[in-house]
Amino acid sequence: MRRGAVRLVTVLYGLGFVLLGVILGSLSVRGYRQLPADPDWPVPGGDARRGAEAVVRHGCISCHEISGVPAATGRVGPRLTRLREQSYIAGRLPNVTPNLVRWIMNPRAIDPQNVMPDLPVTEAEARDIAALLYSQ
Repeated sequence: MRRGAVRLVTVLYGLGFVLLGVILGSLSVRGYRQLPADPDWPVPGGDARRGAEAVVRHGCISCHEISGVPAATGRVGPRLTRLREQSYIAGRLPNVTPNLVRWIMNPRAIDPQNVMPDLPVTEAEARDIAALLYSQ
């Protein structure tokens, strides 16, 4: 191949990757919100203390390690520490409050293959749990 043709192919591949990034970045994951420039911390209507009580009551502590909840030493699911610094929830959803609340309430609706069980968590409790997780 001539040098000019190699450059053209290289430029076209580069432009293709940039275009792909723009397209994928503009799509939402199953209609869920995208990550904003400034996530909405703290959680409106959520209370971290009530969230600590809710994770114990719903048994989240048996699978997850959660900072600030001494009994939460589970090793089945991921550590739920420093969640606020992560870009995605469960590797699937942009990390914003509405997505976390939905995930806590009904994770199998988002990912049916997920091993996290659907628990009878109300929206108010999910907001409290989100407030706890984002407060760390």
